[in-house]
Amino acid sequence: MSNGAEVRYVVRSAGLGGVRGEASAPLSATPTAGRPDVYLEWLARRAFDFFWQEANPANGLVRDRSTNPDLASIAAVGFGLSAITVGIDRGWITRAQGVERVLNTLRFFWNSPHGPEADATGYRGFYYHFLRMDTGRRAGTSELSTIDTALLLGGVLHAGMYFDADTPEEAEIRDLADRLYARVEWDWAVVRPPLVSMGWRPESGFIGFDWQGYNEAMLLYVLALGSPTHPLGPEAWDAWTRTYRWESHYGYSFVRFPPLFGHQYSHVWIDFRGIQDAYMRGKGIDYFENSRRATLANRAYAIDNPRGYPNYGPNEWGLTASDVPDGYRARGAPPPQNDDGTLAPTAPGGSFPFTPEESRAALRTFYARYHGRLWGPYGLRDAYNVARDWFAPAYLGIDQGPILLMYENHRTGAIWDAFMRHPAVQRGLERAGFTPAGTAATDRPAPPATLSATVAPHPVRTRFTLRYTLPTDGPATLTLYDVLGREVAVLVDAWQPAGSHAVSVPGEALAAGIYLYVLRQGSAVRSGTFVRIP
Repeated sequence: MSNGAEVRYVVRSAGLGGVRGEASAPLSATPTAGRPDVYLEWLARRAFDFFWQEANPANGLVRDRSTNPDLASIAAVGFGLSAITVGIDRGWITRAQGVERVLNTLRFFWNSPHGPEADATGYRGFYYHFLRMDTGRRAGTSELSTIDTALLLGGVLHAGMYFDADTPEEAEIRDLADRLYARVEWDWAVVRPPLVSMGWRPESGFIGFDWQGYNEAMLLYVLALGSPTHPLGPEAWDAWTRTYRWESHYGYSFVRFPPLFGHQYSHVWIDFRGIQDAYMRGKGIDYFENSRRATLANRAYAIDNPRGYPNYGPNEWGLTASDVPDGYRARGAPPPQNDDGTLAPTAPGGSFPFTPEESRAALRTFYARYHGRLWGPYGLRDAYNVARDWFAPAYLGIDQGPILLMYENHRTGAIWDAFMRHPAVQRGLERAGFTPAGTAATDRPAPPATLSATVAPHPVRTRFTLRYTLPTDGPATLTLYDVLGREVAVLVDAWQPAGSHAVSVPGEALAAGIYLYVLRQGSAVRSGTFVRIP
């Protein structure tokens, strides 16, 4: 079968026992190439399915990994709450379904056993790293985790901003989100001022290490500084940045943290583009650019391939924390840290906004070369190691989350837009000393144009509105395609001024099914999907 060449076929039914019905009349079709990002849309949908299917709908807890039915991760719950908003926007679930799941989740965390007892769910506003899926109580001897609580709160606060309708259910979501955040006693976790301890156990007290830079804890400190009830002072951020290590590798200069997840997690929710703290003002860049450089250096290390692994290269790269043949380990580069030849799709996937072309090529290569062993029900599995002929059997919530959410930030900026509107987030960034960026570094490319588009009401039945925003004046197009990639309608093809626009579309003229809309202006492209129901 070739694109552009007509094929003829028949359709017949197949019943139990291999019984076939009569053939239909001959049909014909001409296949055409799909849209460039159809595969990524498919990957994103599969990643969303992890959070929807691998959750306990009664309490909202999300499994830490697909192969352990009993263990939930509170960080995975945070990613999962934001994933629900993506599912609604994409038409994969209804808003009512999302509201129900989010409410069950927030009600559970607010009402769960909270105290110093060893089998509680949380204490002083923090929650245990791992919980039992069924009861929601502490699993094993896991720690009361400050960082995992911060990742949970990322999703909680984002959900509180997203669900803005004037209904009792969505008002309750907003109220619970703010109450859960206000309950966290950040100052209690400051044992060695002004830094925050990594955690606490009822059996032994506080862990003997603090969160100091640079890693995934930027989100933690922004939320702690912005707290309406137990805020930390600006000196906490100063102490955090004082331990940064600025290094140069493969022609890129950036704050060192070899595993890529440390350059991704905080960026899932906080939009660091165009803002700088004192440290980054001194370097002439922002944290988004820092992550871009770190990601490109990670890829450059794979191209250099100093340990001679058989598959490392420009389209196979990605060292971060993930499953490995012998367990779970944080790996990274440069400089190399625990590099055993294992690559993880979440590394390029979670860096999509920083390196869209390089990440796209890597994600496509993973599927093209290894789909028989690496692809499964939730997309690309957690990791693989060609040198040891090993492919992970599991999916991890903390690795699926960045794939879905960072791709969505690249497409629409929706998670950033909602989260950054929270007053506490703005307060935390202000207390950390963030101000609008000045002159960018010379090696930073011009930021891509930020387009956004949404469909309402959704799902579509009759007439609906496609609202979109253009960052600059100029020609723009807005086109509809069906699920096979065939053009259905050109809704906009004209010069338009920067700002917000809307086009009314007669939904009753569309057949029932899934549709893709693509907004283009210059080299910038944003796409999304919606569902037309009968």
